[in-house]
Formats: sequence, C-alpha cells, structure tokens
Amino acid sequence: MRNKKAILMIVVSAFMGLAAVVVAAQWLGTKAALATKKVVVAAGEIPLGTPLTPAHVRAIDWPSGSLPDGAFLELKALEGRVVRTTLQRGEPILESKLAPAGTRGGLASVISAGKRAVTVRVNEVIGVAGFALPGTLVDVMVNTRDERDRPVSKIVLEQILVLAVAQEASRDETRPKVVSAVTLELAPAQAEQLDLARSVGNLSLVLRNQLDRNVAATGGARKADLLAKEAAPTPRLRPRPVAARRAPDPAPRVAAAPAPKPERVRLELIKGVHKSSVEF
Repeated sequence: MRNKKAILMIVVSAFMGLAAVVVAAQWLGTKAALATKKVVVAAGEIPLGTPLTPAHVRAIDWPSGSLPDGAFLELKALEGRVVRTTLQRGEPILESKLAPAGTRGGLASVISAGKRAVTVRVNEVIGVAGFALPGTLVDVMVNTRDERDRPVSKIVLEQILVLAVAQEASRDETRPKVVSAVTLELAPAQAEQLDLARSVGNLSLVLRNQLDRNVAATGGARKADLLAKEAAPTPRLRPRPVAARRAPDPAPRVAAAPAPKPERVRLELIKGVHKSSVEF
C-alpha cells in the first residue's frame, strides 16, 4: 500500500509540474507577443538610390521598448521611397536613410537639399590613388599662378563629400579604385569656385579624416616659400687674444764722426823775379 501511494504521489507531482511548464510557456509567449511590434527591415541588400518596392522589404517582430527612431511599422508607407545609403539585409529602414517623398531614384535622389553635384576629371594622382571613394571627405587644391605671375598651390574647398566615382555610388567598398571622374557634393557658391579653379589651374583632391572638421587656414605655398629655408648660420670663432709684444728698447744714439776736411794743396808759381802761390 505504501509503495502504491508513493508511486501515485510521484505521478501526480510530475503531471502538475508538466502542467505548470506548459502554462508558464504560454504566458511567456503571450507576454512576448504583447511586448513586440512589427518593424519594416530590408529583405536583402539595397543599393543607394534604389526606389523601394514590396520585394525589397519585409516586416519582423521587434521589441517595442527598443524601437529605433524613425522606424516604419507598415510596408505601404515605404512604397516608392528612395534610399539615400546602402542598406544591408535585416537592417531597419529609417526615415533618416530615405530621400524626401516624391524623389525619383538615381544619384540625384541622394543630393542634400541646397547642394549640387559636380563631376571632376581625375587621374591616379588627383584621385588620391583611388582612395577617394563614395562617402569620403576630401579637400580640393588648385595649382595656378597668382597676381604676380608666381606659381602657387592653395586649398580652395574643404570637407567636400564624394557622391560617386565614375558611375558608381556604392559606399560599401573600401578597396582603392582608380577612375577617370569623381562626383562631388557642393553648395552653389562652392560649385562656382570649383568651376573657376579648374579653368585657371590644375586640381588635386586631398583625402581627409571624416571626423576632422577643423578648417585649414593657410595662405598657399609658393616657390619662394620652398626656397626660403636657409641653413642655420655657422657660429663665428672668436680669435684668441694675443699678448701685446713689448717694443724693443731703442738703440742708443751714437754721435756721428765729423767729416774729414779735404786736404789742401799749395802750388808755388815763379815768373821771372816774381813769386806766387795757389792753394787747391
């Protein structure tokens, strides 16, 4: 009897435990369903400038407490919208990553309001050896001649966004690509400066750090600036002081001997009875 009661208690306990697990699982599932919302994400990789269609997006469950700002909850709200940046599979589609409503696809859809796109012909040197990729920031430098007809190089535009290289606007590649043209995003006044700069001299692109927002206040480089670097002057050696030499004592003066008197000669002349003498 005792064994039967023990077995019965074990069976009842196991049944109650199993029932508790099932009820807890159902409760957690219901709680999870109540704590999530449908969020629209990319169904696959979506290139920059692509108009969205139902094939590009899908809805998934997302925790309601951590919804991204600007997320879309319905698929219909995204029909015809154009993405401004490349989206990866499963990435939430946000308002900040879309062009304004009514924008058509292509490169024109990713140009910011009030900006213009200007294409510059480049080579391997001007294009920073192919590292001027879409999404990077560059400075534009011109080599020309100043008012005195002297050669000068000067940075004329700073923090310029590269929209596309050649005919590609993908911003996912990090490998250098040597191309023949680079499209830059400029304000209207900057577009005028760039057009003037390429007509008066040779252009070069200078790659810069995307987080560096400092302005380079330079006066330009001229040929005289390159040749003005003089070598440091060599110190002159001071001559060692020389002890003053004592002048020799003057020799004692010796009285000059008197000049000898010339010897005189007396000559006697006799003429008849007359006698005379003459001295020489």
